[in-house]
Amino acid sequence: MTADRAPWRIEHYDTLGSTSDFCARRAAEGEPERLMVVAARQTAGRGRAGRAWESPAGNFCGSALLRPRVPAGQGGWFALLAGLALIEALDPALPAPGAVMLKWPNDLMAGAAKLAGILLDATIENGMITAMIVGIGVNLAEAPPVPGRVTTSLAALGGAMTPEALAPAFCARLDHWLDVLASGAAPLRAAWMCRAHPEGTAITVDGGRRSGIYAGLDDDGALLLREGDRVTALRGGDVALI
Repeated sequence: MTADRAPWRIEHYDTLGSTSDFCARRAAEGEPERLMVVAARQTAGRGRAGRAWESPAGNFCGSALLRPRVPAGQGGWFALLAGLALIEALDPALPAPGAVMLKWPNDLMAGAAKLAGILLDATIENGMITAMIVGIGVNLAEAPPVPGRVTTSLAALGGAMTPEALAPAFCARLDHWLDVLASGAAPLRAAWMCRAHPEGTAITVDGGRRSGIYAGLDDDGALLLREGDRVTALRGGDVALI
């Protein structure tokens, strides 16, 4: 941790509606950054595209408050950063190197099965990100079904980690990559690509509206989609592996 940073404040709750909504309310009330909220259970968890995110006992659901104060156009790097921090926090519990990979921008996948997801909510004022909520859901113990998706859990993969252990581990890796990003995005981009599914993987975007081949990331962190001879940089979209 950088010397001038305050330590993370990790708060644990038995039940919350949504850790991200709770964290956002705290942010609106002036809560300083470096707050991590963890709930043993969520009753209104949410994933990407408005999907519900189930959080049975033993799984991880938590949200971290950052105040990056960077231009809104740089927000995409935080999505990549969060995914990289999470997969590294889980590394000690994974059964084998490469058992879990990143899918753009920050889902954690075991083959075609989803292990974890991250959802970012940003507050933008005068073109600057003044608050960012990093919401994390990890299937540590169980793999609740998600319509249209295959899911898995760390336990099913042969690993084990408690929510209490994951929270500080994630915060530590988040700090590392925040420090790296402050000096430039190239190392973050390279590290993310090393932990992602290989280039040449077949993917679809937005429920099959587009399909092609994953061709890496561009210099701004956008996903490169190869469709025949054409390569397009995508800065948004719901990506699925084929």
